[in-house]
Amino acid sequence: MICRQLLMILLLAGPKVVRWWKLLEADVADLPHILVVDDSRVVRMSLIRHLKGTYEVREEGDGEAAWQSLVVDHSIQAVISDIQMPKLNGYELLERVRSSKLRRLQQLPFILVSGEETEEERAKASALGVSDFVTKGAGSAEILTRLNNLLALSSARENLDTGREQMVQDPLSGLFTRKFLEMQTAQAMSHSVRHDVDTSVMVLGFDGFAGLCERLGAKVAEDVATRFAKMLASKMRQEDSLGHFGPGQYAVVSPGTAVAFCATFAERVREAVELARLSVQGQVVAVTVSIGLASIPVDSAPSASALLDLAGGRMLAAMKSGGNRTESGGVQPATRSISLNHALELLAANRPEPVKPHLVALARQLLPLLNLMNQELGLTLPMAEVERRLSGRGS
Repeated sequence: MICRQLLMILLLAGPKVVRWWKLLEADVADLPHILVVDDSRVVRMSLIRHLKGTYEVREEGDGEAAWQSLVVDHSIQAVISDIQMPKLNGYELLERVRSSKLRRLQQLPFILVSGEETEEERAKASALGVSDFVTKGAGSAEILTRLNNLLALSSARENLDTGREQMVQDPLSGLFTRKFLEMQTAQAMSHSVRHDVDTSVMVLGFDGFAGLCERLGAKVAEDVATRFAKMLASKMRQEDSLGHFGPGQYAVVSPGTAVAFCATFAERVREAVELARLSVQGQVVAVTVSIGLASIPVDSAPSASALLDLAGGRMLAAMKSGGNRTESGGVQPATRSISLNHALELLAANRPEPVKPHLVALARQLLPLLNLMNQELGLTLPMAEVERRLSGRGS
């Protein structure tokens, strides 16, 4: 309220003074925000006097009020708190902050101020996760130095965490980065050598992605591709890793998986994408993917990046051959049955060829339904002959 009244006075004073005031406001807004907690107003005023000009200070008179401020005010970057306070003392406030589910509070610089610093108090504060511990007799220069050091350390930690997260995950899609996939592939290859098991990688790319970018815009096209990739993620094993390989391209690292089973999964993915339809900007988007596979020990790859590049090269070869296909280096997919629902989807898409190898198994699944239809609908299907013929065929 006082600031508003002062601003009104300044408005009457002229434009030059108003510009000066706004610059001053901007400078204050840029200062780091510190929370001072003490039940003594005299102590709070003394601390604020030392910190003023270097920090923007918020004050509270008890631990409970301080906790509420910390939860709602995301701008607070550090806490200076007394120990003996009503409602919630300094130790209890510190414990609540460190055990919070909010990550920013778990790592918040927290200084405890004590009238008499004893070894017992210091040990208790350290056990609770205090950042620093000072006595009330400490001078302003010492408090400022300790606070500056803590904030510098906190900033460095945040930058390190941000860099690490960006190396692991793409900040826009949330999927793993190619760099992280290379690390995962290297670990999987090392495990394969030690335990004599396979590791397979699958690289898939959307056919005609450049044209999709021209039609929808690069950002929308990438969003469409990422939506399909996240649908793929929901079908993967927990130990598999999915991430970016290139624009409109994604890679899956599958430790302990033979390339034949990876080829089976790749075909299911390819078919699912072909059948899917997405509505984007009022138009239905139909896409297809080409997939490249590589595996050790089937393929000779000296490094993780070489194995991923081999799968990527096979994906490009599949695209050049017309797209909507899987290139596995000659390895055939492992035989695996398909569901009735999947068979119907393929037939609806006018694709009977993938269904034909599974007709006997599908017919056997349908026998109970056909028998029920014969009984309830009065049909005259030759069920005995159907069952006889099916029993004479392999699965």
